[in-house]
Amino acid sequence: MAEHFPLRLADSFMLAPSVRHMVFERTDGQPLAFRAGQFLQVHFNYADGKPTKRSYSVATVGSGDGAPVQRIEIAVSYVEGGAATALLGGLEPGGQVEASGPYGRFCLMDEDDNRRYLLIATGTGVTPYRAMLPELDRRMRERDCEVVLLYGARNEGELLYGEEFEAFARAHPNFRFHPCFSRGARPDPRPHDRLGYVQTVLPELQPDPENDIAYLCGNPNMVDAAFAALKEQGLGVRQIRREKYISSR
Repeated sequence: MAEHFPLRLADSFMLAPSVRHMVFERTDGQPLAFRAGQFLQVHFNYADGKPTKRSYSVATVGSGDGAPVQRIEIAVSYVEGGAATALLGGLEPGGQVEASGPYGRFCLMDEDDNRRYLLIATGTGVTPYRAMLPELDRRMRERDCEVVLLYGARNEGELLYGEEFEAFARAHPNFRFHPCFSRGARPDPRPHDRLGYVQTVLPELQPDPENDIAYLCGNPNMVDAAFAALKEQGLGVRQIRREKYISSR
């Protein structure tokens, strides 16, 4: 059941020119129990007093055993003129916001017996996959399954948590990470880089309806295009799990 609770900003830093990583703690000192892939809602009022809310995936990398966490991490995109940007963009350490959650079913399912996960993301849509890393580690060890992450960004400067995913790939032979750059190669290209949009790189993976489960998270146009491409390859609707990120003012 979702809870309502106040959060205090403990730390923050810029992940990219327009994306801020924020670390919160509950002011009541209680931990947060969540499943990787779920999201929180931040509640606030517009200037006219009308209440509103914004949703942010939990990016916290936990222990992998589902234990509650003390620190709640999210990635916040800058939206020109956005009310949430005004609130969170100007929040200083110690500042507080109201939140509720966790919500959502964009999670790894306990009953999965697939041979491979295809994780596809753009922008801040990669944050739930960061939180999934400990659980993916356990599944790769226990089931010997494979994981491929296709992550679309315009350039290297917008590649959120890229070094973390690359380090995870180096430590886990069954995990492949392919940054997909839509505005050209980075200055120092790496063998696992790809050029183009994630949906154009997707055929390289040869999606297999007998063995794959796909997760799509990020820009709605990407999610729709990748969903259509996967269906054309024979994946059923139950094998494709989707979460669309829509920027709100």
